[in-house]
Amino acid sequence: MNEDLGKIVWHDLTVPDAEKVREFYSAVVGWRSDPVDMGGYSDYMMVRTNEEPGGGICWARGENADLPPQWLLYVMIENLDASLDKCRALGGTVLAGPRGLGEGQRFAVVRDPAGAVMAIVEKMSSRTE
Repeated sequence: MNEDLGKIVWHDLTVPDAEKVREFYSAVVGWRSDPVDMGGYSDYMMVRTNEEPGGGICWARGENADLPPQWLLYVMIENLDASLDKCRALGGTVLAGPRGLGEGQRFAVVRDPAGAVMAIVEKMSSRTE
């Protein structure tokens, strides 16, 4: 069993000007940034003062172009395809994905019937644990 099921496991912000927003959060909350190579440009992993990752700030480009400019929470779920079917059946909308996320993960961005947006992420090995 995956102990992260149901937990918020990441959050990021996708915006038209990631550089400007990265500088904002560095100044306002004290996060430092580590660039993440995206093949021609860099997104940023924001690192809290205790050296733990605090989230990501991403350019609204490529596969991220359709993501809304808000802090997006990623919740770990067991089976992405089954959760997306339930989302649609219960009046939600799949806004983006499913697509890969790092090694061995897939995610999708969903909107609930009230209009709130979040990402759900599946660790591929979670189905076999």
